[in-house]
Amino acid sequence: MKIIIAGASPIGIHLAELLSREEQDIIVMDSDADKLSELDDNFDLLTLNISPSSIKGLKEAGVADADLFIATSTEEHYNITCCTMAHKLGAKKTIARVDNYEYMQDEYKEMFTELGISSLIYPEQLAGQEIINSIKTSWIRQWWEVEDGALVLIGVKVRQNASIIDTSLKELGIQKMPFHVVAIKRNGSMIIPHGDDMIRHLDIVYFMASKQDLPRIKQMVGKEDYRDVKNIAIMGGGKVAYHTVLQAPGYMRFKIVEIDEKRINELHQKLNISNDRLMIFRGDGRDISKFKEEYQNIEAFVALTGNSEHNILACLTAKSFGVRKTVAMVDNFEYLNMAESLDIGTLINKKTITASHIYQEMLDADKTNLKWIALANADVAVFSAEEGSKITKKQVKDLGMPKGMTLGGLVRAGKGMLIKGTTQIEPSDKVVVFCINMKIKNIEKYFKK
Repeated sequence: MKIIIAGASPIGIHLAELLSREEQDIIVMDSDADKLSELDDNFDLLTLNISPSSIKGLKEAGVADADLFIATSTEEHYNITCCTMAHKLGAKKTIARVDNYEYMQDEYKEMFTELGISSLIYPEQLAGQEIINSIKTSWIRQWWEVEDGALVLIGVKVRQNASIIDTSLKELGIQKMPFHVVAIKRNGSMIIPHGDDMIRHLDIVYFMASKQDLPRIKQMVGKEDYRDVKNIAIMGGGKVAYHTVLQAPGYMRFKIVEIDEKRINELHQKLNISNDRLMIFRGDGRDISKFKEEYQNIEAFVALTGNSEHNILACLTAKSFGVRKTVAMVDNFEYLNMAESLDIGTLINKKTITASHIYQEMLDADKTNLKWIALANADVAVFSAEEGSKITKKQVKDLGMPKGMTLGGLVRAGKGMLIKGTTQIEPSDKVVVFCINMKIKNIEKYFKK
């Protein structure tokens, strides 16, 4: 698959890193040679020091043979122009990063299709949705639905009060627990556990389960006293805050602290939400002590300023005030693991979220969904088992699946099922695969005839 990434932006660079693992034919174009130098030194791909808006440059990159053209610069009109030209010159599919929510509305989809743009990506909207998902179930750090919720994959930080602490997975299996532990993140490293492995204090454990079994898991991991989040404070009134509130369910109420008076007025005008659901205060949100009284009934605190350090520190302060659920936007990759070790609940990185969303669209595999789990260096994919494929010929325990992957569950005729060693996968089953440091292509062959 030939993929051209137009713009060595942080999102473009992160995307190139993900794709380099898949042995795709990747070309990154940018007029800034300094941005390309990082890619030249670290990844197996081709860089071209040419403007993606140059017709001659696009031809030189071989856009006529491109399966996918992705424009990731921070200038949306530039991205739209590049995608339009790439389409006219022969690119099969184009994706443009945009910065305007109006473009995402369904009524304009046909217009962008006529321009030759296959899909649009809006990082702030994706980040807002991720934040809402994270605070809907405050005891869960990460949440991913399979086949419209037939199964769910959740990440939970386990503490000493959990009943499953220091218990081997083999023993949990004997007890017929209603979940499958597909992975454990411990001390910054992700592992796929086996029967003798135990769940330890402060592990982030990834469970595959059905939605109806979540209350039992909640009890077993010691989170019974976590209430539904209704009252949320947001530090920073930028675009991510706007899209967080915009996509929130009606029962959630927000308090936003923003220092810029102009931005406060814009939020009031654009959101047009009643005062009983939204209050906006002017002030420096970093000084949380000044707003301590306002945070008395807050159940979640979300830090969304443009400064990763301020967001991390603000979340730690909110925790000290008794706020249980915190979410920090961390744009600096170097801070991600450090922030996680400081026990900040959910970390939002727009580059990772956006690259992951694009990554779903580009892998040439027969699957219904794929998601890069932020901070986990792991992939979760759903493959459809073809009739006559290797995966359908033996029970799971006899398949000889490669190290570094596990089968979490399957969906058959719309019903979710956990996978055991004796499970026999049938044609058309949608199978959830969790893998670490593996190429999706190497897994796909098990599901192809």
